[in-house]
Amino acid sequence: CGECNRVFNSQNQLNMHMQVHRPRNVACPLCGVQKFRSGANAVQHVESGYCTACTGADFARQQIYEYARRQQGMQRFMNGTPMLTNGGYNDSVPDFPYQCPECTKSFRQLSQLLQHQDQKHGRHTRRIGY
Repeated sequence: CGECNRVFNSQNQLNMHMQVHRPRNVACPLCGVQKFRSGANAVQHVESGYCTACTGADFARQQIYEYARRQQGMQRFMNGTPMLTNGGYNDSVPDFPYQCPECTKSFRQLSQLLQHQDQKHGRHTRRIGY
């Protein structure tokens, strides 16, 4: 590592380690707390249920999904169309609602997609919604 001189066995391990050197200047998209090193970390905060803007992890997944659906810049990460039930739209979150636009891999949680984008495609996300 060029910052702290630690040695790693692989480039992937070094890439993962480099996250500790990023500034904590990313804000949560729901509560606004600015203490995260990446967009993925901020979304993990919501998905875990620790965000004060949500009431528990189950509701948090729905909140993140609704937030992402409303953001114009996130449309390219949404996997297909909303699920249909009995001729109307279902309010639940699809099993794999997010998709990488570069390799079409699907994800259950937005934080997983953001981590994938950062690690596999070098797209560090500072702000959710672009």
